[in-house]
Amino acid sequence: MHRVGSAGNNSNSSRPRKEKRLTYVLNDSDDTKHSAGINCLAVLKSSVSDGCNYLFTGSRDGTLKRWALAEDAATCSATFESHVDWVNDTVIAGENTLVSCSSDTTLKIWNCLSDGTCTRTLRQHSDYVTCLAAAERNANVVASGGLGGEVFVWDIEAAVTPLSKSSDVMEDDFSNGINGSANSLPVSSLRPISSNNSITAHTTQCPGYVPIAAKGHKESVYALAMNDNGSLLVSGGTEKVVRVWDPRTGSKTMKLRGHTDNVRALLLDSTGRYCLSGSSDSMIRLWDLGQQRCVHSYAVHTDSVWALASTPTFTHVYSGGRDLSLYLTDLTTRESLLLCTKEHPVLQLALHDDSIWVATTDSSVHRWPAEGRNPQKVFQRGGSFLAGNLSFSRARVSLEGSTPAAVYKEPIFSIPGTPAIVQHEILNNRRHVLTKDTAGSVKLWEITRGVVVEDYGQVSFDEKKQELFEMVSIPAWFTVDTRLGSLSVHLDTPQCFSAEMYSVDLNITGKPEDDKVNLARETLKGLLAHWMTKRRQRLGSQASANGDVLSGKDNTARSLAHSRIEVDGNAENDSMVHPPFEFSMVSPPSIISEGSQGGPWRKKITELDGTEDEKDFPWWVLDCVLNNRLPPRENTKCSFYLHPCEGTAVQILTQGKLSAPRILRINKVVNYVVEKMVLDKPIDTGNTDGSLAPGHGGQLQHSAVVDGSFKSGLKPWPKPRPSVEILCNNQVLSTDMSLATVRAYIWKKPEDLVLNYRVAQGR
Repeated sequence: MHRVGSAGNNSNSSRPRKEKRLTYVLNDSDDTKHSAGINCLAVLKSSVSDGCNYLFTGSRDGTLKRWALAEDAATCSATFESHVDWVNDTVIAGENTLVSCSSDTTLKIWNCLSDGTCTRTLRQHSDYVTCLAAAERNANVVASGGLGGEVFVWDIEAAVTPLSKSSDVMEDDFSNGINGSANSLPVSSLRPISSNNSITAHTTQCPGYVPIAAKGHKESVYALAMNDNGSLLVSGGTEKVVRVWDPRTGSKTMKLRGHTDNVRALLLDSTGRYCLSGSSDSMIRLWDLGQQRCVHSYAVHTDSVWALASTPTFTHVYSGGRDLSLYLTDLTTRESLLLCTKEHPVLQLALHDDSIWVATTDSSVHRWPAEGRNPQKVFQRGGSFLAGNLSFSRARVSLEGSTPAAVYKEPIFSIPGTPAIVQHEILNNRRHVLTKDTAGSVKLWEITRGVVVEDYGQVSFDEKKQELFEMVSIPAWFTVDTRLGSLSVHLDTPQCFSAEMYSVDLNITGKPEDDKVNLARETLKGLLAHWMTKRRQRLGSQASANGDVLSGKDNTARSLAHSRIEVDGNAENDSMVHPPFEFSMVSPPSIISEGSQGGPWRKKITELDGTEDEKDFPWWVLDCVLNNRLPPRENTKCSFYLHPCEGTAVQILTQGKLSAPRILRINKVVNYVVEKMVLDKPIDTGNTDGSLAPGHGGQLQHSAVVDGSFKSGLKPWPKPRPSVEILCNNQVLSTDMSLATVRAYIWKKPEDLVLNYRVAQGR
């Protein structure tokens, strides 16, 4: 597991506080498939003979899924969405409690048979949480370990049960001693704090509850195991030792040395007498905890061992890892069999009756035959080898080419996932992103609508990128990553508000051509359209109940200082979402964000219920969507000089520097020059937006000249209209280029842009 910045903001950071970001994760398929590698598995067997069995999968896409299992098929019956980064492990505690842990530093508790709503978030770890362990016969005990070298033992019931009714009001990260945020926004009166279905309410561990800390690891923890009654805990990680603890007190009982690399997988038998460990040194070791020593070592794999599962009697072990292979080993006779080989490294195993579920770095899960109840059946087929006890013995055999033949060629059945995106490129128009997935498929996404606009199939990514190149310059208003296997689009204030386009270029009808459209503002409106509708319904029903009249604007952020905000005067608070910003409701994106309380969260845009407010969303998002206010941005103007071409007889029209919006097209500059030449001064059309303004005085409007006359109602030209060309660096400019594009691709200098004009030759 590589250390990569999390998708959410880490509130423990000591850097100066940045504003919270808003991320949206795009999804072009139905919600019944994972879109990244599967890190963990858990099987829930029905307590009644003819009941339904379930498989739970946790993925690098940040979600867990519940699969209802039939004889040779599996149906996704729920998606558990709340983590904001990779789900690394999951265990079932008791009869129907699911516990998951993630690289977002949290543990989350869910009801196994619910619709996927998180019931509690536990925050104690300072870094990625990598592994969990549960006690089979003690439903309340769960241990967690992570990259911070921390191991915590949780009493799930105590962590979930409120101490008193008032604890609902105090929904913050009490365990860390960190108060949710440095934001000084007042608590809004938008909704009662005890609202049941809001994001923050009821989701954080109870105030005052602190788990038992097992202190002793100096480095990262990658593996945990617990015996059935929860009286023994083993842990392993980058220190290459297996540590043994009493989970009831957090005290160390012993340390077992023998592995020469990271310990990546651990198992305990039901009594806690024997322990199996798998390591990056490619070895599996069997430890007798009573004797405090290693009694057997098995050289089965040719690379790191990442996953172990044992038969109920602890006589045989199934193992998988980086060498793409799944082996079955008899712990007594040391006989070993290659059950199957995969195309991807094996990350976790779950034995299920006579079959075994195999999770890999691929987004699909496979069920293979395993004869878990009677493993000797498999050995009767022949093809076994004797496991050596030195790590290089297996590697040497493999080099000699005597690789054993796999017993099984095909799985019983597979649960398919969608290929993860592994490569991406933001195109120059800053609305399209080109992606390539693990299947080699190249697609073009429109991120302001969250949809695939073109699926090119398996073509060269680099050639397609060159083919789609456009010579346009638009500010970088968003960033993208594919850490979750999908496109995650990140919006950070104020940078995200730096890009504007004319409505005509976005094909927006019903708006004047020269209306400037802020891409981030319209995208946020599109993302939160469902939330706005729900919110209006709630406020409407509240207002009608109270006999109030609803005002057009919102008071959520009323206390924000006006000094840090400018009202976007371009548009009245129009909540209408324009077609280029309408997101799909069939495969809606998910939002990852964080407000003033409760930490980062993730939800589908269609599942927002209108109760969310500044405790859940960053203040700048609400201020943009509800109040139409944007933060102060960098200068969106471009300064330039306009001179006649050398050697031409045309008159000098301007002396000083001109200024115009960066997105102004060259055809407007042509119109300016023509107006000056013909009329000696620009006509004032009363439209002052986007004017070319020489240092003082005369302004030039960018209303277009059409068919030799101004917009309807204006007098025709008094003289014949000359045909004018604009040049930069002696290159004639296309009239549909913007000033920003000319500056970036033609001028290419930090100094103010210099444009030249001349009457077109031969006309």
